Amino acid sequence: MEEQLSGACTVEIAAFDEFTKLLSANENEYDHIVFDTAPTGHTLRLLQLPKAWTGFMDTNIHGASCLGPLSGLSAKQEMYAKTVEALSDSCQTLLILVARPERTALQEAARASVELQELSITNQHLIINGVLKRQTDDPNAQAFSDRQEAALANMPSGLNSLPQYDVSLKPNSVTGLNLLQEFLDPNKDTVLNHNTEQVEELNLQNLSSLLDSLTAKPSGVIMTMGKGGVGKTTVAAALAIGIASRGHRVHLTTTDPAAHLSLALGDDIEEKYPLLQVSRIDPKLETTRYSSEIIGMNVDHLDQDGLELLKEDLASPCTEEIAVFRAFARIVEEADHGFVVMDTAPTGHTLLLLDAAEAYHREVQRSTGNIPDSVRNLLPRLRNPEETHVVIVTLPEATPVMEAERLQRDLQRAEIEPDWWVVNQSWQDIKTTEPVLQNRALAENQWIHKVTVLSKHTALVPWKATEPTGWRQLEILTQH
Repeated sequence: MEEQLSGACTVEIAAFDEFTKLLSANENEYDHIVFDTAPTGHTLRLLQLPKAWTGFMDTNIHGASCLGPLSGLSAKQEMYAKTVEALSDSCQTLLILVARPERTALQEAARASVELQELSITNQHLIINGVLKRQTDDPNAQAFSDRQEAALANMPSGLNSLPQYDVSLKPNSVTGLNLLQEFLDPNKDTVLNHNTEQVEELNLQNLSSLLDSLTAKPSGVIMTMGKGGVGKTTVAAALAIGIASRGHRVHLTTTDPAAHLSLALGDDIEEKYPLLQVSRIDPKLETTRYSSEIIGMNVDHLDQDGLELLKEDLASPCTEEIAVFRAFARIVEEADHGFVVMDTAPTGHTLLLLDAAEAYHREVQRSTGNIPDSVRNLLPRLRNPEETHVVIVTLPEATPVMEAERLQRDLQRAEIEPDWWVVNQSWQDIKTTEPVLQNRALAENQWIHKVTVLSKHTALVPWKATEPTGWRQLEILTQH
């Protein structure tokens, strides 16, 4: 039973089980349940589980799954069904999408909206958080406001139909009860500190220094990791371009369902950088490929009942995680002959991929007794600091830094040691007379200091008036 409960879905099922208990609690116990969800990719996975598992249990006739015997799950089937019904009921469930007024953030919100609507979660509202509406003589503040206005003007069409609310940009991180109460009071603005003190000089490195460190060897695996929306894709794409410009072969790939790489790189990237290969691990394609391969390897020596059992097992939600993990391992193996830059999914999903190693070993042994060398070699490679470099990307704000700190602890428990942190979109060296932005620059200090304590090496990437998309802008990021 312990072996059967070691699969990749067990943690998510356990978390969802607690969620369903809240939703199925006595109606008089709570007036409202406010559920602060994980980053988008993990949230979608969590919300997809009830439908997947309910359907799987309805059609499974052999009573087995990658979680082992279904007897334990079937006892909760009615509770799961009620949860699906509650989430789909617009009178009971309101889903609030929150996004910054930035192009990639809005695109990710639109993708989440569509996938949630496909799950019949249609009562959706949109909050745009951190809006700065200014007409000013300060060119940087005006550029900041103009970038936001342009992103909102070109918002994906699916979001335009949702009820929308704006929250103004705050001069400080909203932490603590007092600031939260002021945040919710539309008649009370947080008092601005018009402090003209110069932002403290910090001895930090830049992306060029990070590239120098990475290219000191002829090959390696580089993984950008961090909370959703901090700029992992931008940093990954900039590093890949920087490595290719120094004459190395690079494979840049993503396991992020949002797949922002094409937007980050822009057009004609192959012509400009012939040493750079770009790809995306497609979960649906990899799942189909993996399932077909496993069935093909077993079709000659399983009877009809055994084959049906295997097919049902492969239809479980765990299979996608296993299939994606195998593709991840296959691409990482290419680091024997060059660099692999992995733009990973947001924190929770990334850890699931990394944690899937042992579960995958057991799953494949149970199904075929065959473990590919790429998978067998993956964990030792990821744990070897001579071969793998983890770059944690964060923003100089409370929540992203705290999330990144938890990520680093999780990685260290997995015997994977990050060696660089990148603090993205900093206002430390940006001259501005806008009080809100001045205060935000001052507020960054404590979080940048915290990062320098947590990290071995820290690189600072300043905010740019021009959005860093397309290879020309990405080149500029790595040159300073």
